[in-house]
Amino acid sequence: MAREHLGNSASTGLPVVVAEGEIDGHWVVRAQGDLDSDSVDPLFIAMWQAVAGHDTVVLEASAITFADSSFLSLLIEVHRRTDLRIAAPGAALKRLLRTAGVDRVLRSYPTLDAALGAPPTAR
Repeated sequence: MAREHLGNSASTGLPVVVAEGEIDGHWVVRAQGDLDSDSVDPLFIAMWQAVAGHDTVVLEASAITFADSSFLSLLIEVHRRTDLRIAAPGAALKRLLRTAGVDRVLRSYPTLDAALGAPPTAR
């Protein structure tokens, strides 16, 4: 996947969207850092562009360190429009999904390979 910096100035100075590209016919977006209302815009743009052109979108989430309700809202909306798969969520993200009660709706996988290899969901 090509590295595509979107100019986000998150608190760490690192871009929120690290890379995006096609793997095995699925669009993969790699995100990192803290994702809240102040930093989620680059991910919002990347995810909506992915939804516009792909049946399956995989969010590689292993480097996400914090997420709030704005990020959660983005995931729910993307899920409504495509086959969203969340790969390698860390403990904080798993806790957010569980606390919000969407862990039963949003599909997450332990690794990127597992997310890429999963069968498609019925839409």
